[in-house]
Amino acid sequence: MEQQPPASPLFAGTHRIAEPAEKQPSHPVDQPVRKKRRWIWIVLLVLFALAFFLILRHKPAASTEVHGRHRGDAPVTLNAATAHPGDMAVKLMAIGTVTPTYTASITSQVTGQIIAVHYKEGQSVRKGQPLIDIDPRPYKAALDTALGLLQRDKGLLAQAQMDLERYQAAWARNAIAKQTLDDQAKLVEQDQGLVQSDNGTVETDQVNLAYCHIVSPINGRVGLRLVDPGNIVQAAGTTTLVVIAEVQPITVVFTIPEDSLPQVQDAMRQRTLQVTALDRTQVRTLAEGHLQTIDNQIDTTTGTVKLRATFDNARLSLFPNQFVNTQLLVNVLHGQVLVPNAAIQRKGTQAFVYLLQNGGAKITNITIAAADANNSAVTGLQAGDQVATTSFEKLQDKSKVRIVQQKLAASDSVESQTP
Repeated sequence: MEQQPPASPLFAGTHRIAEPAEKQPSHPVDQPVRKKRRWIWIVLLVLFALAFFLILRHKPAASTEVHGRHRGDAPVTLNAATAHPGDMAVKLMAIGTVTPTYTASITSQVTGQIIAVHYKEGQSVRKGQPLIDIDPRPYKAALDTALGLLQRDKGLLAQAQMDLERYQAAWARNAIAKQTLDDQAKLVEQDQGLVQSDNGTVETDQVNLAYCHIVSPINGRVGLRLVDPGNIVQAAGTTTLVVIAEVQPITVVFTIPEDSLPQVQDAMRQRTLQVTALDRTQVRTLAEGHLQTIDNQIDTTTGTVKLRATFDNARLSLFPNQFVNTQLLVNVLHGQVLVPNAAIQRKGTQAFVYLLQNGGAKITNITIAAADANNSAVTGLQAGDQVATTSFEKLQDKSKVRIVQQKLAASDSVESQTP
């Protein structure tokens, strides 16, 4: 058997290199298949995860729905109150400012040195009571001078009148000329003018002397001391020496809407209207008074009108420039159905309550006629009706209820009811 020659190394090498080249075309064909399979697995995993998420989400919702149905079957526990008959005061509420009945800011009317201050800070004074003394000596000297001139001119006038009488008698006997008589008559008139001028000077000096002794022009309360002995004050100056405010009685100025003005005017024609002054918390009553007057014009910028009320202020509980809450009693509604304010709910402008009947709650619309801090006078209910005062976030129309606390309208006491 004839042996074939061994392959050339070059040929062999070429053969080995060409051998993998024959297998290379198979790789590009396998890669798209593998990529396609990979995307299929990714899509399946995403779908599986989404399905698992939806299952988990559905279970709590279903559980909540089941529990909600169970809670819907349970009655709502709440407190209740009973509507009761009574009277309701119709009041207008407003913020007012306390103002003194009179205020006197006293300045000096003469120039001089203060020699005495007769009042204490915060002291109550009466009309005519001494307050401050200014050195009167210059004005006393001026008065004495004026009195001396007056006395001299009166003497000259008397002498001139006596001479005139003699001249008249002499002229009647044709002993003097008519010109001499007329001259003497003119001299008398001049002396009369001097005397009248002297009287005016004396009165002026007397007034200035009186101005040296400052007295209170009103009854009231003195403020803080503004000047001390030794200070020099000027006539008609701008320096205030003392301020006096009349605080008994005292007034309060407050405003009401112009729409309420006819109601107040009608009530004023029938009776004196009561006004109550309360502190900032509207809890403590400061004073009781009455409406004094209504301003003569409406403020067009605010649509309000000013009212002034007068208070005796016997306890000095009202202080000038103090802010107070005022209650103006306009009317009293008798025989009303009253419910606590806590029972009233609103939907828009419509007021309603949850009327409790036969173990359930019913939405009942009402109309509020008047209200105070605790109760409201309403129409749409009858005395004896029970209304809910708590648990409104759980209540709906036709909800089942269980009353755990009942407020007694007659005594404002609380009665606990056992389930």
